[in-house]
Amino acid sequence: MKIISSPLELKEQLKEVHKTVGFIPTMGALHEGHISLIKKAKEQNEFVVVSVFLNPTQFLKDEDLDKYPKKDEADKKICELSGVDILFLPSADVMYGEDEVALLAPKVRGYVLEGFSRPSHFNGVLTVVMKLLNIVNPTRAYFGKKDAQQLNLISLMVKQLFMDVEIVPVDTVREKDGLALSSRNAYLTPSHREEALKIPSSLRTASAMVSKGVLDSKEITSKMREVLAPLEIFYVEILDREFNQISHVEIGNTVILVEVKVGTTRLLDNIWL
Repeated sequence: MKIISSPLELKEQLKEVHKTVGFIPTMGALHEGHISLIKKAKEQNEFVVVSVFLNPTQFLKDEDLDKYPKKDEADKKICELSGVDILFLPSADVMYGEDEVALLAPKVRGYVLEGFSRPSHFNGVLTVVMKLLNIVNPTRAYFGKKDAQQLNLISLMVKQLFMDVEIVPVDTVREKDGLALSSRNAYLTPSHREEALKIPSSLRTASAMVSKGVLDSKEITSKMREVLAPLEIFYVEILDREFNQISHVEIGNTVILVEVKVGTTRLLDNIWL
């Protein structure tokens, strides 16, 4: 496995790779969820690149940029053992200049759900993903379904900007107790982790209601909020896969999304129906 920190060096290296390239952009603190992305990329491509870059532009003032888990040595070992061909480890000063071209999230889809409470967050997400995709120029790029809004916006960006890359969604990986894997789970105390289990429980409740024929969105989200109490809820929403609100669940075209605060940690999750 090669470790490269220069965007220009990486571009030069990849010019010599006449193979299909799978790419997984991450912010580090890698876990089984990231490993599932790498496995999928290896299944579908001949060459795999992973980036680890803690992107400052997607964090708002007073958010957890300085506290975000950093595990560079562990990340290197995980990538090596997972069969990654190149690990890209850039610094902020090579990724950003002083007078940056602005890339803005859509005015509607970029400012609802997580974007409502974190305005400009998705500007930073789309900017860094655009930069990384331009550097790597992969055949396919892999993103987890857990960050459904992020996945939707990246897919929209690729479509609207006519980018030549396939965006591949990968199913959420969960702990044995049902909690979705996230680097931010490291922030949870044992008691907070117990509270966090209300998140998958609320989604299981929604799924069970749908399986019994209850499709009314208000009825389902109301019951989910009961399960989540007394956690601070940012949103509980039922949307179609284009992120439009729908009054009733549409099987095969629905995402049920939750974001809450557990202690001081924001956690999000969803199910696709």
